[in-house]
Amino acid sequence: MDKSREPTAFGVFKPVGHVVASFPPDVEIEPVAGELESLGIEVTRYSAEEMCAQIDRDLERAGFLANIGQELNLVKAHRALAEEGYNWLVVRARDHGQASDVAAICDRAGAERAQYYGHLIVEELIQHGGSRKQRPESPHAGLDSETPSGQEKERALRPPEPPSRNP
Repeated sequence: MDKSREPTAFGVFKPVGHVVASFPPDVEIEPVAGELESLGIEVTRYSAEEMCAQIDRDLERAGFLANIGQELNLVKAHRALAEEGYNWLVVRARDHGQASDVAAICDRAGAERAQYYGHLIVEELIQHGGSRKQRPESPHAGLDSETPSGQEKERALRPPEPPSRNP
């Protein structure tokens, strides 16, 4: 993916056919990117600063329709993590199966999120533990961040989960 020609929908970042994975600041993304690239998969890296700049552009150019769906809520959730120093990989996936494989690699490496951007929906591919009931999502209420407060920023501040995810 060419960073100078980022794919958008309604004026906000929407890389259809890609997995967008966020990594806490203490997780090195280069080994993950290298592993994916060794499999012949296209990977684009974003630092926290680059993601914040991209989000600022999105918020400036967001069209009215971005307010109807979850596009702006995704951008705001990404902003909360980027402000905490999270780094990102945007990984091309030819289909849902490859997206799941990419997410598994990212999850094992310590990714916090791995979202597959389909044409109509964005699917969270990393499931976090807990029996908390999902909070309803809407353009007004925002995304369910799967945290007690419902805020993505809380996820960025909590200690990492044990490494025994997805064997």
